[in-house]
Amino acid sequence: MLRRPKPTDSEADLLREQERFLTSGAPSAANVVRRPDKRRGEAGGEGGEHQGEDGERQRDVVTIEDLPDQLPSLTPAPAKKSRFKASRVTFEHEDSEARLDTHDTHISAVLSRIVERDTSSTPISLPALTGLAFPKVLHCSEISSQVKKGSHKALKSYIIFDTAFVFYYRTSPLHIIFLFSLSPLVCGQGLAGPDSSGETIRIHRENQAKLQAMSQFEILVEQKKLLSQLDPRLVEFVRSRKAQSVPSSASPSKHLPVKSGKANFPLENEDLPVKPQKEWVHMNKLEPEKLEWMRDLPAPRRKGTKKAMQARFDFAGTLIPPTEDLPTHLGLHHHGEEPERAGYSLQELFLLSRSQLIQQRTLALSTLANILSKARAGEYVSVLTGSIVSTLLDAGLLFLLRFALDNSVEGAMSAAVHALKALLVCAEDEECLDSTFSWFRGLASFPLLPSAQEEEDEEDEGLPEYMRDTPKEKEERKSDHDVARQDVVKGLLKMKLLPRLRYILEVVRPSPRVVQDILEILTRIARHSSSSATQVLDCPRLMETVMSEFLPPSWTMPSLPLPQSVYGLPLASNMKLLRVLATSGRHACARLLNSLGVRERLSSLLSAEPSELLLESTEALRITTEAYRLWAVAAGYGQACKLYIDLYPSLAKALQSVHRLLAPSDPLLPLQIQRVLALLCLLTQVTHTAGCHQELQAGMVSSQGEECPPPPPVFWGHVTGLQAPLLGHLKGFSETVAVLFFVLDLYQQHSLKTEVVSFIIVFFPTRSSSVVCNVQSSHLGPETIPSLPGLACPGLRDHPGLVGPSSPFPLLTSLGLLLETITSIHKGLSCKVALKSMLYVQQTNLTHIFFISSQVPTEPQVAKHASMYHQVALVLLPWLLPGSEYLAHELLSTIIFSKDFLSEGHSGGPEAVELGELKLQEETKEHTSPSLQTVGALLREACVQLPSIRGCFLTHLAHLEPSVLMSRDALLGRNPWINSHLLPELTGPTLPSDWPFLPLVSLYERSGVSDGGGLAVEELPGGALQAVTHCLQWLLLLEVWREEALKVMPPVAKLARLSCVFLCSSDLFLERLVQKLTWGLFRLRSRLDSLDLNFPPPGLASFQDLYSALLTQYEAVSFGDPLFGCWVLLPLQRRYSATMKLAVFGEHVGMLRSLGVTMGQLSIPIERFISPPEDSLPLLRLYFRSLVTRTLKPCWCPVLYVVALSHVNSFIFSQDAAAQVHYSFHKKSFRGITSCLLPCLKFVLPRACLTTVSTDFTIYTEVPRLTMTSSC
Repeated sequence: MLRRPKPTDSEADLLREQERFLTSGAPSAANVVRRPDKRRGEAGGEGGEHQGEDGERQRDVVTIEDLPDQLPSLTPAPAKKSRFKASRVTFEHEDSEARLDTHDTHISAVLSRIVERDTSSTPISLPALTGLAFPKVLHCSEISSQVKKGSHKALKSYIIFDTAFVFYYRTSPLHIIFLFSLSPLVCGQGLAGPDSSGETIRIHRENQAKLQAMSQFEILVEQKKLLSQLDPRLVEFVRSRKAQSVPSSASPSKHLPVKSGKANFPLENEDLPVKPQKEWVHMNKLEPEKLEWMRDLPAPRRKGTKKAMQARFDFAGTLIPPTEDLPTHLGLHHHGEEPERAGYSLQELFLLSRSQLIQQRTLALSTLANILSKARAGEYVSVLTGSIVSTLLDAGLLFLLRFALDNSVEGAMSAAVHALKALLVCAEDEECLDSTFSWFRGLASFPLLPSAQEEEDEEDEGLPEYMRDTPKEKEERKSDHDVARQDVVKGLLKMKLLPRLRYILEVVRPSPRVVQDILEILTRIARHSSSSATQVLDCPRLMETVMSEFLPPSWTMPSLPLPQSVYGLPLASNMKLLRVLATSGRHACARLLNSLGVRERLSSLLSAEPSELLLESTEALRITTEAYRLWAVAAGYGQACKLYIDLYPSLAKALQSVHRLLAPSDPLLPLQIQRVLALLCLLTQVTHTAGCHQELQAGMVSSQGEECPPPPPVFWGHVTGLQAPLLGHLKGFSETVAVLFFVLDLYQQHSLKTEVVSFIIVFFPTRSSSVVCNVQSSHLGPETIPSLPGLACPGLRDHPGLVGPSSPFPLLTSLGLLLETITSIHKGLSCKVALKSMLYVQQTNLTHIFFISSQVPTEPQVAKHASMYHQVALVLLPWLLPGSEYLAHELLSTIIFSKDFLSEGHSGGPEAVELGELKLQEETKEHTSPSLQTVGALLREACVQLPSIRGCFLTHLAHLEPSVLMSRDALLGRNPWINSHLLPELTGPTLPSDWPFLPLVSLYERSGVSDGGGLAVEELPGGALQAVTHCLQWLLLLEVWREEALKVMPPVAKLARLSCVFLCSSDLFLERLVQKLTWGLFRLRSRLDSLDLNFPPPGLASFQDLYSALLTQYEAVSFGDPLFGCWVLLPLQRRYSATMKLAVFGEHVGMLRSLGVTMGQLSIPIERFISPPEDSLPLLRLYFRSLVTRTLKPCWCPVLYVVALSHVNSFIFSQDAAAQVHYSFHKKSFRGITSCLLPCLKFVLPRACLTTVSTDFTIYTEVPRLTMTSSC
């Protein structure tokens, strides 16, 4: 049987197969026919018949069966595509003719581009006139004295002198080397005649003879002369030709005499680091620059230096000191920079991570992972300048790790995963969140989002709102680098990290360590935000792989304690990932429970004891703890409560065995405690849900078709049986926090027995010694970067602080909530509870003490501490973060504006203020205006208006009502109404630090600023006057009696916000009550020595901008109002910047005619305006001009008149010789004062001094001699 030819057949095989085919007589697959030529009239033929007898030319035609006679028509024919067209860059308005001209390579196109050189600036030198008939014969030895360096090209045509030996002459004529028998430069091509080669040899020999006959000095002179005459490019050409003709290993500066038959070495054997041997391979050509690496390394520096040095790390990420001398066998020395220093720099590690050798890449990535782990832990903060993490991210670490994840080699890919985990995950942060899970509202957590940074988009400037891009469209247009620079996690998601991690888990199936790292990375991504958690859930086949491989329905016991593979085994880290995903929202939790089979996994894991699971004991405790926590999160939404009914026997059994499990000798005691706490947290959430059953049931009946959550399957009867075992554990259980929370929830839903309440009140004060915080020493914080935020918990193991196991915070929080619930039901216990709780308030300053303090003012024994409770509430309010809006509402409604907590208002406080004002007037002998003597009356009126003031502030905070309702549901345990346990984005506190100014600032934003950015005087909206009055009354109360509460704001910020009184409207500050309140606040503000106007107020670029707006408003609507005038004069004190004074006397000089504030109305001492003397020359010029031109008069502006006169007087009549020399302004601006203006000034100065009672001036009858001398 014939076979088909193969690619491996040789020519002999093909010929052999052809022979067999021809001998077999088999028909061929193709026939050769001759098609007739119709133009010659030939008829068609069959098969291979020949037409004609004369053997005319025939054409062979190959025919194939079933091939149609006519070709199929292509309509239309496909356009031909050029492979090079896509690479060309064309423009819309580009001329095609010009584009063809640029690609034209014809000789005519080349010649047409020749541009004549510009010789207009070239000097023309005429030949020198001589008395000779013929020019002098030019010799080579005489050229150097006549020809310049720029004219060497004219000599190249007739210089035949062989220069090769002159260039390589060393130091002595004896060292001239004749390497060639003929000259390598002179070839004789330019010589005419048949014997040109012989002539060349003759010239070469003459050159050699001439060189040998020359002395050393003559050779040096000729060499110098020749180099000065020749073109430098010609010299380089000759040297390159000479370098090519000698061996590459021989250096021109180190030639040795030639010895026949032996290679020339550049160095002697004694100079080499090693002595080459004959039997060594490839040592016939030595390379000394490479052999230098074999020398011994220089010793490292012995002494420290203050100069910054490059940081070097070992493979474990430890920083190596520059003075440390490590042995070379550790592998830390290399041939890079600073070879004597051990370790690798960050640049060298980046270079190794892109190496072609897998081992080098893996080693570099592992070292970077160790460096990142230590940097995130804060170990380099005290020894390195700058941030390691920021430096690595700026260098492109994120892209390096992402590209390394695509490596096909598992070792390099595993190292990249470990480095990515070290960058994203902080183990201490995760431990902190796990340890606080059982605390009050421990299920809730903030998203780890970077702080929002508003970027100005230049493309959207000037466009209307409907034409601007949405934030989503702007995000899509950003590159991966821009996104990663602002948010590391979002940048990784944009780089398709999740599909790659799914591929690694599903296809590569890496080692257990890599699996753990990937699960922790996914957990950190899920903590980023709810949208990131949704992307993890939506990634194709990711969650299916995670559930089937690391949380299977059934598994077998591993044979080893540390199995080689974790596939097919349940992992606690996987259960934690599911818990964090469920925290992002109730819909994500429902997807996990119903679509991914988490409900069945929880049932199989929690129905048995941890010892009965086919897992190692530590892993069994961890995974059951995480299962309880996941179930608690689901119960926090009112979900998975049916599972509680099914597993109630197992839960009751676990609760009863608490004392047996918590044996002090158990090595797994910490894990057992965490498991019990998770169990109690689950029971608390189930109790919350059961307490909402009746409300939801009634809501469904009265909803009348409206949407209402369905009632949960558990109700109060399902949880009442847990009361007895929990109360039994309350006394003996060391971890009483979770028990207190459960008892609190039971008490909220159902009354406890009286003896239980008595036991709680008596028992807990006896344990007061255990609640004192053990303050640890401060330690260095970690490296934090804006694009990768965290909880800043590194060092938690060594310095636990507030979240440590011995922290009193959870116990005091739970106790405070429980006592608040008890006192709200049993009013008669308020006094007893309050007295017992005073110990905790004085020792710990508990943040939730306002729950208890809302009851204590009713008891006389505790009412004396009401002011302390009020101060605590005022300090606490600006600290509340998003998610605590309900707590802020409760503080404002019950404590902040309560008359009971402002004891000064009904215990002689206003009278004491009035007496203090009178005493101050007697001591300072100030004649204050009548409006300033009514502060006590204003305080009494403000205390009466406290309910109205509270209503005013709550009205301005009405926009927070949705957040208050959500916070209330989470705080009171209304689980079916909770949509997510992820708190709002942490952009700042719930209320700003300037919340007392809120009504005033909001009014200014509504009516004080126009659309164009300038000030607009509009009619005030309804109720604006009352709102401003209430705001000023509240500020006056705080300034007088609660000054500590406003210290969180800088004084310049308070002054800026109070200025809104004048900027809101044209007549608001003229209202009588507003005037009185503002006068009182101005007097308190003006006494502050800490007022720094150079510091920009929060929310403003500078105080100068605000002051400019005040001056404009004063000129427009003040009508010479003294209050507004005092407000404008306040920043003109001598200690503040001269910029504002220049604005008054320069741009707004017209206001000097109406600024009629007298010395008696000004509550600021005049010495603050005139002392020390002014040293600003531009301001002194303006002072002098306003006095001379009579723009400033004492009847128009008494205060500034005295100020300007004082400074000009001090400047003109200064007796300080140093000042006279320093100011050249004396000689220029005041040159004509003595002759022209001296009578006028002598008239003005005495009158001002006599009429101004509060100031004393030294009056001169004539100009002092020193001034007269300097001005002439």
